[in-house]
Amino acid sequence: MSNVKLAIIYYSTYGTNHQMAEIAAEAARAAGAEVRVLRVRETAPADVVAGQDAWAAQAEKSANVPEATPADMEWANAYLFSAPTRFGTVASQMRAFIDTLGGLWGEGKLANKPVSAMTSAGNVHGGMETTLMGLYTTFMHWGSIIVPPGYTDQSIFAAGGNPYGTVAQAGKITDEVTAAIKHQATRLVTYADKLA
Repeated sequence: MSNVKLAIIYYSTYGTNHQMAEIAAEAARAAGAEVRVLRVRETAPADVVAGQDAWAAQAEKSANVPEATPADMEWANAYLFSAPTRFGTVASQMRAFIDTLGGLWGEGKLANKPVSAMTSAGNVHGGMETTLMGLYTTFMHWGSIIVPPGYTDQSIFAAGGNPYGTVAQAGKITDEVTAAIKHQATRLVTYADKLA
């Protein structure tokens, strides 16, 4: 058992990032962490969500997943974020959640905590790297300690070679991507435990 309390915070329109979060949670628990899997609040109008079958199905599937709150961020001593890219940056639902954290940031309660991020896009070059770098810029403002997967395991190469964080093509969680997610989550827990 480690001393890590990991908040896995995700947003998922059609299910890819929800699946990535659950894979990461399994690996983090296997590494000894206490884990909370949390979704950020949907900000799109209900009629828009209901108007797309796949979006509505994912909303129903994840209805019982607790919504992330600032209290969860204060509880955790490590974070893993996962959300799709939108036009080269993270989905607005995730940004909206991040924008609620100004109070914690101002009190220094996000500082010195290890953090990592994952993302997905509709195609291989859909802005995944800029999305991760944008999230990491935010985490630098918090004073968090970024723990990317880097090129620290063969799974990173097999999953497409992104050293910033695991990326997936929407709807395509391959065995290679699964292995990379597990490595990234385990690496995060390992370093969070050292700091804890």
